[in-house]
Amino acid sequence: MKRFVVAMMAATSLALALSSVSAHATQYPVTVTDTAGRKVTIDQEPQRVVIQDGRDILTMALLDRADPFKRLVTWNNLIKNGDPDLWKTMTTRWPDAAKVPDMNFSDQGNVNLETIISKQPQLIIAQLRAKSAFEQSGVFARMAQLHIPIVFVDSEVDPVGHTAESVTLLGKVLNREKEANEYVDFYNQHLQHVEQTIAAITTPRPRVFVEAKAGFSGPDCCFTHATVGYGQLLKSVKAVNIGAELLHTPSGSVSMESVIGAKPDVYIMTGKRFGKNSTSIALPFGYGGTQAEVDAAFAKLEARPGFMQTKAAMDGQIYGIYHLFYNHAYNIVGIEYLAKILYPKQFAQLDPTADWNTIMSKFTTIPAEPLILEAKAPAKQ
Repeated sequence: MKRFVVAMMAATSLALALSSVSAHATQYPVTVTDTAGRKVTIDQEPQRVVIQDGRDILTMALLDRADPFKRLVTWNNLIKNGDPDLWKTMTTRWPDAAKVPDMNFSDQGNVNLETIISKQPQLIIAQLRAKSAFEQSGVFARMAQLHIPIVFVDSEVDPVGHTAESVTLLGKVLNREKEANEYVDFYNQHLQHVEQTIAAITTPRPRVFVEAKAGFSGPDCCFTHATVGYGQLLKSVKAVNIGAELLHTPSGSVSMESVIGAKPDVYIMTGKRFGKNSTSIALPFGYGGTQAEVDAAFAKLEARPGFMQTKAAMDGQIYGIYHLFYNHAYNIVGIEYLAKILYPKQFAQLDPTADWNTIMSKFTTIPAEPLILEAKAPAKQ
């Protein structure tokens, strides 16, 4: 009798375990709705994948945690040029990543049809902003002929509304629903905390100017985001985006005189590390940067004509943040940094850097190396 009870318990445990696995397994064929509102049917788990925007490898890292490159057959490797130190970290962890063919196209939506077809993919993952380029270049028509599905994800057009949705979408498509749900739960909990805290603030919303890629092309000023990228992230933290007041396009350049006249309470410059031979004076955020380098870059950027006449500069409210949060699966950390910058009292206990490290260690196997993602300009003596 005792053996029978033990056997029944073992069988029950096995059944529960199998049931748990089954609950998270995608049943193919599966039909999903992507961020473009298109219904797409996936006949089988894709093992050969094309990525139109290489930064989406960071989403793959949340799902195929052991090796986010294992399904890739070709891609636009925007990580290599956009964040070379991150690329070095990833190729050290996954050396075979460097062998994946690169289509060498920009992030505007272009892809090499011949290369894609030759690799016989089972799925193409593209950013939502690439949709019009796909339509104009005939990618949709050719892929339909070859029965190769395309799904659009989004972390730029509507990053707050679409990032978690995109992770969930790919989790279902790639049979990684458990991994997707784990990250989405983390993302939504942290986003909800930011939103609820800001909703209770009754003081006037800060007026903010974000200079995107500050110093990227030298001392010229000032490129900014109105309704895309950081414009959307500022919207998520209920800030008044001066860029949206000054521009009639999604993004563009405005004069320093216009910024001075707009009287920003806070001035935020986005930056990242560039190649060693670059003449850029941008803030070197990301892997490989040092605080001394960041402080030196702040000094060069603040020395530009007219900069110290801005209200934010005179009030000592000059900050920098990692540029790539504007189009990033881990943008919740960028949102937290913005919240902490703009509402320091209400978010005194918030630690975005710790949350970044949690994402790296708990939801990916990307090495959690030291890096700088945000800083305040040194006080003037």
